[in-house]
This record gives sequence, structure tokens and C-alpha cells, in this order.
Amino acid sequence: MGLKFEILKTSDKSRRGQLHTKHGIINTPAFMPVGTCGTVKAMMPESVAATGAEILLGNTYHLMLRPGADLVEKMGGLHKFMNWDKPILTDSGGFQVMSLTGLRKLSEEGVAFSSHVDGKKFFLSPEESMKIQHKLDSNITMALDECVKLPAPYDVVKKSVEMSMRWAKRSKDAFIDRDGYGIFGIQQGGDYQDLRQYSADKLKEIGFDGYAIGGLAVGEGQEKMFEVLDYAPGMLPEDKPRYLMGVGRPDDIVGAVLRGVDMFDCVMPTRSGRTSQAFTKYGTVNIRNARHREDNRPLEEGCDCPLCKNYTRAYIHHLQKCSEVLAVMLLTWHNIRYYQRLMAGLRQAIETDSLEAFTQEFYKNQAMGDIPEI
Repeated sequence: MGLKFEILKTSDKSRRGQLHTKHGIINTPAFMPVGTCGTVKAMMPESVAATGAEILLGNTYHLMLRPGADLVEKMGGLHKFMNWDKPILTDSGGFQVMSLTGLRKLSEEGVAFSSHVDGKKFFLSPEESMKIQHKLDSNITMALDECVKLPAPYDVVKKSVEMSMRWAKRSKDAFIDRDGYGIFGIQQGGDYQDLRQYSADKLKEIGFDGYAIGGLAVGEGQEKMFEVLDYAPGMLPEDKPRYLMGVGRPDDIVGAVLRGVDMFDCVMPTRSGRTSQAFTKYGTVNIRNARHREDNRPLEEGCDCPLCKNYTRAYIHHLQKCSEVLAVMLLTWHNIRYYQRLMAGLRQAIETDSLEAFTQEFYKNQAMGDIPEI
């Protein structure tokens, strides 16, 4: 029952593995594009698959509001509903609910909140979150927790962690175990090492199919995040996948892989695609800049995405200036493909004992920046 995870190779703290689910194998380190409402914005599911993505993230909060978990279940589950036959991870809904300042009330039982869509009242408990994610047919279900924005006082984080661990136990008890499906617990504790250890110990005592590192990338900055990641992954079981939630930029991901993280998700590549930002080997490019107006080069030499193979910077610049949807589609495709190429490069580097050289080249290229055509 549950999920099978195998580590194929290691390089210091970095791991190359495979996570087996009912809907396919996830090669790790892995990046999950975010499909908030059952779709990756500006992309068809088959296009997302073409980028090399092997798993998507769905959002419990948004899907429970629209179209509702009952309807998704009636339509055969989220895989069938959105035409994605690969694995799906769903978050618990807790992060979005916690961000509804003034619209929610927290208690030991769960969170009462009003929908941001129509004001309708809802109550999300650990048990209800498990029930919704089961109806969505998520391969990886996330335990319900509370995420505190950093920086935060020790006592505030401690109280939150203790409740989140009680919720973790209730989530695990309510989860329906079956072959090819699993549940991840979420380590919390902010930037306090003793609270991270407390959280990890409680989660291991409960027992999960995988372990997420939560409560980072919430305002603390990269330096502080890496300080926590220097010790937090090592507190979690070595034989289970480790998932850093909501991270991040390419250099965040490389730094986290070096510290023992296996899985990532972030809205960065899709959101950037909607705001004229492209990720490349040489850093970020703002295609709206005037210097691209007469630039006949591809966005990134050597990239095999449709944008780079078929169109020039000048054309994408023109589309953006005209607010054409095609620009968003192509930039999003490129960005997701860039992230998948990065993950494939990290996996290969671990396999071939060349991770140090790979990371040195990555940081050198990123520091160079996108050089204008002379």
C-alpha cells in the first residue's frame, strides 16, 4: 500500500530518486508546475507534459470552491476531469485559508472561513481536507497545517507547530490508504531549529509516505531559508521523499537540492510568463525591454521549447506590446520547460558524480546575465 520511493544515487546531501505512484513514476529531484484550478494557466495539459513535467500540483482550496470536490469526483476525479494522466499532488488548502485575513477564524477543530468568490461559509478541518483530496483522487495528499509568516516570535511559532502536529495526526488517521497513493506530513517550526526538530520527531512518530518542509519562502529571504535547509531536511527520514513547498527561483532550487530536497513547486514560471519575464541559462529576461524590439535571436540558444525553436525575441516583444495571449502561452511554455531542463540537469549531474561542476557552471552563467546583442 502507499507510495514506493527509491534512492538511486546520492552526491553528498543531494539525492537522485524515483517516486512510484498509481499514475506513474516521478523522477527526483522534481519540479511540479502549479495547476491551481485544475489547469496550468495558459497551457494545455498535453503541452505541460511535453515540457517534461511528470507531476502537477492542484489546489484544494480553489477546487473545493469551484467547481466543488463532489463534481470533480462525479466527473471521474481530477486526472480525468482535466485530462492529465500523470501523478497529481494537492495541497491541503490550509495555506490559502490562512491568508484570508479577516475572512477566517482559527480553532483547534479547524478553520472557518468565507469564500473569497461569493462569501459562502466553509469549515476546513483535517478530516474535511482529507475527504476533499480523496474525492479529487490526489496521488499525494498533504496534511492540513497552519503556516506562520516569518519573521514571527518564538511563542507564536511554537503554539502553531504544536497544533499543526495534532492536525497531522488527525490527517493521517482520516487518510484512506491505498496502493499508489500516499500522504505527506509537513514539518513546521519557522526558523527555530528546536521547533523544526520537535515537528520532525512528531511527524516521524505518526509515520508518513513523504515529508514536506513548510513555512519557508514566506518572507524570510534566501539566506535565512538556506540556513534552515542546512539542518531541516536531515531531521526527516532518509528513505522518504522531501518536498520544499512553494519554492522557488532557479537558484533557490539548486541550493535546496544541494541540501537534500527532492521535490518543489512554485507559481514563479507561470506567473512570470504572464508578466513578460523569462528564465534562461543566463538569468531572467524581461522581453518587454526596448532592446528586444529588433533582436532576431531566439530567447535562449539551445532551448528546445516552441518559443525558442520557432520565434525571435523581436516577435515575442511585439506580441507583448500588443497584449497578445500567444506571448503568455509561449513564455509560460518556455519557463516550465526551462525548469524541467534544470531538474533533468541536476538529476544527471547527481547520477554522473558531476554535481559540483554543474552547480559552478549554473552560478557562473546566472551571474553573467543576459548579454544584449552587439
